[in-house]
Amino acid sequence: MTDTAVSAPQTPDRHDAGDRGSRRSRTARLVACLVLGAVLAVPLTLVIVRLTGLDAGTMLAVPIVLFPYSLALSVLGLGVMLAVAGLRSRWAVLAVAVLMAAQVALLAPRFMPDRRHVPAQAPELRVATLNANVGAADPAALVRLVQTERLDVLSVQQLPTAGIAALTAAGLDTLLPYHELRPEYDSSIYSRFPLTRGGPLSADTAWPQTTAEVTVGGRTVRLVAVHTYYPVGDPDRWTRDMRALAEVARDNGPDTVFLGDFNATLDHTPMRELLAAGLTDTHAELGRGWARTWPVGMTPLPPLVQIDHVLHGSGLAGVSVGERTVPGTDHRAVVAVLALLPAK
Repeated sequence: MTDTAVSAPQTPDRHDAGDRGSRRSRTARLVACLVLGAVLAVPLTLVIVRLTGLDAGTMLAVPIVLFPYSLALSVLGLGVMLAVAGLRSRWAVLAVAVLMAAQVALLAPRFMPDRRHVPAQAPELRVATLNANVGAADPAALVRLVQTERLDVLSVQQLPTAGIAALTAAGLDTLLPYHELRPEYDSSIYSRFPLTRGGPLSADTAWPQTTAEVTVGGRTVRLVAVHTYYPVGDPDRWTRDMRALAEVARDNGPDTVFLGDFNATLDHTPMRELLAAGLTDTHAELGRGWARTWPVGMTPLPPLVQIDHVLHGSGLAGVSVGERTVPGTDHRAVVAVLALLPAK
């Protein structure tokens, strides 16, 4: 009889299984780091653009409009780092915290009201601006807005001759009988008070901006109805438009109101240059930094950014400001009440 040796069944090498598990863990961690890095690269890039002014004259003017939203990506990134042990690095967490601090520092001023004292008896000027979308804005709705808000001045952009006729038929001339209508220049002014020195603004812009003067409480206020070029079409032309307006603002006195479609947000360098020329954004002045006026009705989403503004000189102060929807246009109207401060 021959003895036959029976071999024991092979068992997997525990070390091999451990190595495979370790490799999978390292791969998963690497992928997570890459994804997290890509997410955080967005707010980091926008902070750099915001601080350096690289958006002026370049296509970076397009993504910078989303700068306020990028804070959410930083918060998400920090939350993931803190929640996942494998991604928790003291230096990485510190870097993201510094990034968030920079974002908050840049965004905070627009949410902090000015608190400037406005005398109770100060004369007020009630103004509004609307891009009429080449006359597609509902004329009856716009007339109702003028009535409801008791407007003194209305600036309308993209208002062709047919749009002017439609507003006349809807009764706007009865409420605002004085006009500086410039359909060929793309912006017009309606007023409850007589207008003087009206016409195209002397500035190097893609098309002329309309200007006029109105007297309120014995003071003459210069009005500029604004519609600049748009950065998607030609960022350099848009930047030149904004800088031309800044030159006008520097030359004007404190009793000045620029209102219209600037195709710019508070995060655009040319807009900040315009404000530095002596103007104040009424929304930011009143702590209304989360206003959004465009686009309306183009997507299921609500408006994303504010490119329509009421800016004023140091002789005035914002009392209230808000946005109103007018059917037919992709912009919301901006309505503001401005007080004339005592002359210094």
